[in-house]
Amino acid sequence: MTHWFHRNPLKATAPVSFNYYGVVTSPAASKICSDLRSSRARLLELFTDLSCNPEMMKTAADAYFSLLQGFINSLDESSQESKLRYIQNFKWTDTLQGQVPSAQQDAVFELISMGFNVALWYTKYASRLAGKENITEEEAKEVHRSLKIAAGIFKHLKESHVPRLLTPAEKGRDLEARLLDAYIVQCQAEAQEVTIARAIELKHAPGLIAALAYETANFYQKADHTLSSLEPAYSAKWRKYLLLKMCFYTAYAYCYHGQTLLASDKCGEAIRSLQEAEKSFAKAEALCKEYGETKGPGPTVKPSEHLFFRKLGSLVKNTLEKCQRENGFIYFQKIPTEAPQLELKANYGLVEPVPFEFPPTSAHWTPDTLAAFDLTKRPKDDSTKPKPEDVRPVKEPDIKPQKDTGCSVS
Repeated sequence: MTHWFHRNPLKATAPVSFNYYGVVTSPAASKICSDLRSSRARLLELFTDLSCNPEMMKTAADAYFSLLQGFINSLDESSQESKLRYIQNFKWTDTLQGQVPSAQQDAVFELISMGFNVALWYTKYASRLAGKENITEEEAKEVHRSLKIAAGIFKHLKESHVPRLLTPAEKGRDLEARLLDAYIVQCQAEAQEVTIARAIELKHAPGLIAALAYETANFYQKADHTLSSLEPAYSAKWRKYLLLKMCFYTAYAYCYHGQTLLASDKCGEAIRSLQEAEKSFAKAEALCKEYGETKGPGPTVKPSEHLFFRKLGSLVKNTLEKCQRENGFIYFQKIPTEAPQLELKANYGLVEPVPFEFPPTSAHWTPDTLAAFDLTKRPKDDSTKPKPEDVRPVKEPDIKPQKDTGCSVS
């Protein structure tokens, strides 16, 4: 597979001890606090562990979230919330806003923020796997699956949990609807890139490939439009990526649409379609350069040097030359001045997010355990209030790009 994906940094968080001296009045309640502390630390460790796989991530995330649910939901499954929802303050940074953290004394804020990082991990895992040399068919499916899972998590957070926050997200913060929408659509678009690679490898009809590429370009355009009202200081690099991918897949769509037209003996129209593919590819090439020069969250790379990019340039050039030769020898058709309208609809291969739900409340939470948290014994100078300490950035592993052999999904 010859793909490259832009990735924003992981969210960072302040440590949480879950120590409630005086409030916790039984060994069972104390054990829950200890398990919350250790399962949270374990999950944070896995975000940067290169040996972590989706099964390990799901196990660790479920362990923490099932315990955290006791701080959020009532045990009798009524609409009431847990009495512990506001006992602890949580601090998290944002993927675009540098290391300036947001803090909320709300377990729902923690659930959403940690869930957001889990979704980000799936996107980074997919990106790492897609950059491997000689990727197998099963690994390609894993990339596809991971991106759909990430999209499902972002969608679930946006629809079911962000509306529960008492303090709405500020403009440009991760939990704001525009950013969540952009992450959802980007995941869908990237998963469709895997579908397109598979369709090309299996030599599916050019019409299907053109339609998938067109739909994918539209996804990238939609994600970019979602971010258009954010401050360029922190959104410009991400937007360059979305725009270059939009131009890239528009070029793909025109290229394969040209092949469809040629197969229907419409050689003049095919040439015009390929000329449009050339224009879109040139725009993508210019945006690649701009992306590399733009400061902001995300890696510093040169996308135009990746094989996935160079291969399309050769394909467009060779297909256009073939159409021009055919027209000079056989068809002698006039080349239209207007580019063909791409009104393509893919009937297969479109990506939908995988539905996601947080796990139910852990069985360790019982009415007796909950009753053992005595909030009347909280100290007046509440130690759960935020301390002025800085939230340390997440030290993410430096992934060196592997030598690209030119393999696509097999």
